[in-house]
Amino acid sequence: MFKVLKNLKKTSLSVIAIIILLCVQAWADLELPSYTSKIVNVGIQQGGIENAAPVITSKTQMENLLIFTNEDDKILSYYELNTNDMSSEANEKIEKYFDKDYEAEQNTLYIQKDLKQEEQDELNELIQKPLMEAYSISNETVSAQIKEQILKQLPEEQSALLQQMSIIDILKSMPEEELDKVVEEISKQIDENLGSMSSQVAITATKEEYKQLGINTDEIQNNYIFMTGLQMLGIAAISLISAVTIMLLSSRVAATLGKVLREKVFKKVLGFSIKEFNNFSTASLITRSTNDIQQIQMLITMLFRVVVYAPIIGIGGFLRVLTNSDTSMAWIIGLAILCVIGIVLILFIVAMPKFRKLQDLIDKLNLVSREILTGLPVIRAFNTEKKEEGRFDNANKDLMKANIFVNRAMSIMMPALMFVMNSIMLLIIWVGGHNVDQGIMQVGDMMAFIQYTMQIVMSFLMISMISIMLPRAAVSARRINEVLETEPSIKDIENPKHFDKNITGVVEFKNVSFRYPDADQELLTDINFTAEPGKTTAIIGSTGSGKSTIVNLIPRFYDVTGGELLIDGVNIKEVPQNELRQKIGFVPQKGVLFSGTIESNIKYSNEDMTDEKMIEAAQIAQATEFIENKENKYKSEIAQGGSNVSGGQKQRLSIARAIAKDPEIFIFDDSFSALDLKTDANLRAALANITKNKTVIIVAQRISTILNADQIIVLDEGKIVGIGTHEELMKNCETYSQIALSQLSKEELE
Repeated sequence: MFKVLKNLKKTSLSVIAIIILLCVQAWADLELPSYTSKIVNVGIQQGGIENAAPVITSKTQMENLLIFTNEDDKILSYYELNTNDMSSEANEKIEKYFDKDYEAEQNTLYIQKDLKQEEQDELNELIQKPLMEAYSISNETVSAQIKEQILKQLPEEQSALLQQMSIIDILKSMPEEELDKVVEEISKQIDENLGSMSSQVAITATKEEYKQLGINTDEIQNNYIFMTGLQMLGIAAISLISAVTIMLLSSRVAATLGKVLREKVFKKVLGFSIKEFNNFSTASLITRSTNDIQQIQMLITMLFRVVVYAPIIGIGGFLRVLTNSDTSMAWIIGLAILCVIGIVLILFIVAMPKFRKLQDLIDKLNLVSREILTGLPVIRAFNTEKKEEGRFDNANKDLMKANIFVNRAMSIMMPALMFVMNSIMLLIIWVGGHNVDQGIMQVGDMMAFIQYTMQIVMSFLMISMISIMLPRAAVSARRINEVLETEPSIKDIENPKHFDKNITGVVEFKNVSFRYPDADQELLTDINFTAEPGKTTAIIGSTGSGKSTIVNLIPRFYDVTGGELLIDGVNIKEVPQNELRQKIGFVPQKGVLFSGTIESNIKYSNEDMTDEKMIEAAQIAQATEFIENKENKYKSEIAQGGSNVSGGQKQRLSIARAIAKDPEIFIFDDSFSALDLKTDANLRAALANITKNKTVIIVAQRISTILNADQIIVLDEGKIVGIGTHEELMKNCETYSQIALSQLSKEELE
């Protein structure tokens, strides 16, 4: 897999951009739950008041608060009285919180100074308890209870005098030592009753103070919710833009990687010899170039989101829970993760073997389909449609069963994981509801906890999903690497030689022997002959004697395993393949045409070839007869594989393509077999006129094709059993004379 991922270098900038954007998106997604908590806790429950310390409070209220603390000077250092010479910041705060026509009397309001966050936190801590205690004793019931407790401890005369006074006035009138004791007792009682709700009570006290001063608390609440909502929309927009950009870049990176891999695989395959094609099979190479690379593309599209995004969300969400929420519920997250991992692990164990088989089954289906479509005429001729349908049906069913099994496993996973997620949500609500009821946590914190938990579970779910995709992609990556890492058995040497321009077209076999890869014995043994320019060398022999193998050695479709094969005095292993094949015009035993037009097929070696040269090549190949009868002449369409032309027409177009190239060496591998005798004779006569200075090598089955050859080589079981002209071989070579007499009468041969 890592070897395949190295091809991402071309899109490294996009990859870096994706990673940065994923970090931005993760930050945005982790911020949103905290804003939800703020809207519920601060915006709704606290009326938009963030800090317990009031921004503006009356002088009377401040004096009441200072009764319950010994930090008078420290608290007052954070405030200033409304006087004529008060700061501009204080004036702005009064204008912000009060109507424009509001005029406060001098020295009646305390206005909070502009504080840093650390100072604000310190002030909140200092004033929270006094606020809570002052607000609590303002309740008539609580006030009466505390007043009764204080008066019980005093003499009757003093108690009677204080009976008509308020609790605040009583506390103010008490000596400092007694006041400290009473305040301490009051603090204990209130702490027992309110517990962890003290901060909310303090903020409620601040809200009541604002109301007493005539400040519009509804406007404070609405402004806070509106501004916080706008911030949430901004963060959500950042997340959205990041997510869309990431998907666009990921798709581009994945598509580029697919393009690069297809190019590399295709270029590699173009350099393969027949040996490599036999090792992989054409069907497998097609699957590796398409389906396997597509699997890699699908993985890359999701990979970055999982590798970068999921860990940030998972770890970040867990840290947010530990720092911002009630940690007593953290065990729920652990339970959720265990459930998700358990479900995925079970499916992983069950489905993984099938994932490994899928690609092989696709190979098999492609192979069967290709064989049936290619051999359709034979199948119809032998009336074996039902048999082939059954063979295709078996391969198709095997693939279907594997896909159904995998898809069922995946379809079970999603409902199971959704059940876990919803169950976890219910558990959080149940446990969190009790905590809210007991005052341990706030509703907004519970909602944030739910969102963080879902994010954490989803991150593990994403990692689980990629862990299921990864094995199949890993199999595909291995199959792609097998192609890319396969070294062609036929390749150019590092310091190649070049052909001598003074010698053209001399082909020389010196003690050549050849063995197919993995074969037990030599197919060709001790082959010695020379084909010279201006002469025609014919090769004939029984089926399987090695005729086609000899001509396949010349363009290096295979390499000789013994001896030397020289062209123009240079061993063909020592020259570049491109330079070697530039000298050769090869017409294979089975004519191969490409989809396009007649013109594009004849001009295959050179698209810039003149029309005159193309027409001349077609005339020599005796192809003009059927070309001129077509409506579009040379612009007539040729179907894939030349399926819309006959065998003889296909052979003539293949021959015209080789003639148009005008090479130094012509090789015809039984290329006249589909031609009638008249066309064969006319073609050879026309061919003789343009090959006077060319080397012509013909493999043939028909004696009539090679009667006039300058040199005939007779093969039998991979050995040369005769070499010479027709007349010489009829006298000296029994194998040749038997072949000749089996085709023509003595009179025809004379």
